Amino acid sequence: MIVPAFVRRFRLIGIVTVVAVYILIMVGGVVRSTGSGMGCPDWPKCFGTWIPPTQASQLPANYKEIYTAQRVAKNQKLAKTLQRLGFKQVAGEIFAHPTQYIETDFNVTKTWIEYVNRLVGALIGVFVFLTVVFALPYWRRDRSVFWLSFWSFLLTGVQGYLGSLVVSTNLLPIMVTIHMGLALLIVALLIYAVIRSQRETATSEPVPVAPAMPAWLWLITLLTFAQIVLGTQVREEVDIVASTANYLNRTAWVEQLGNVFKVHRTFSALLLLLNAYVAYRLYQLPSNQLRRMALLNMGLIGLEIVAGITLAYFALPALVQPIHLTVATVLFGTQFLTIVLYSRATKFERQAAYPSVVA
Repeated sequence: MIVPAFVRRFRLIGIVTVVAVYILIMVGGVVRSTGSGMGCPDWPKCFGTWIPPTQASQLPANYKEIYTAQRVAKNQKLAKTLQRLGFKQVAGEIFAHPTQYIETDFNVTKTWIEYVNRLVGALIGVFVFLTVVFALPYWRRDRSVFWLSFWSFLLTGVQGYLGSLVVSTNLLPIMVTIHMGLALLIVALLIYAVIRSQRETATSEPVPVAPAMPAWLWLITLLTFAQIVLGTQVREEVDIVASTANYLNRTAWVEQLGNVFKVHRTFSALLLLLNAYVAYRLYQLPSNQLRRMALLNMGLIGLEIVAGITLAYFALPALVQPIHLTVATVLFGTQFLTIVLYSRATKFERQAAYPSVVA
């Protein structure tokens, strides 16, 4: 079957955009592991310019006071808005969080690491906008593809705004967690848009409906999402311990982590068992595509566990931290992709059993 050009174009830009989002997540992990999150104290500019400085002499003598005052003023406006909307607890955390009054010394390496992170983020915005443009032919064919792309674009704008709040609140934990969660939602929307855009041209191996399989697939995907959220909280604990120790005696950091780290570590064993069970059930189905997804998911789980063990027993090497985060987010994406592919593969049998089901 000849695939129309507009389908090929959308698939290409969609895949490129998903890959670019994962690269941004990895770069964000590098930012966190190197402590570069406040390398640029303002947003969207960096030290008030579009091209950041290369040495402290290019900054005003009182640059710390300047950017602290700007950040505190922005946070106060944000907290008051949240209070009016009923989010009093979050507003209180913003008011009470002491790090918003702390300005770090200029460090050219950290500044440029954060600046590269922002450049990649801007590039993502361009890619997501292109997905909307290339989704226009679907307006009359399958509007869901267009709306998925459009909402991805809107959420990318929200993500940029959240990035500014992460900076202004000096990496407030709840802001970092929301920032990560929204990135995963954007990935899921883009993946679904790409798969749905090909439903009229792609061939699928029909498979019988396995009892409770959709529930199991959603369960492991949501648990992976929860594990990633726990991981961001562990990362916050690591930052606190590192700061308290003046970034010295790295081998003792893991021992000082609290219960969140223990839950995160134990939860990984549960995820391994559940994913192994789901992979076994998928492998019993007559679909090479679903079998490959099962193997891919288990491979990512294995790589993730190896990275976690390396972090726990080898003094949290900075190089492994972004790898650990990126693999976890890729796993979430492949698990969600498995849900979509399974739904497509069982579509005809479900329609036969339930004629009212709309594809």
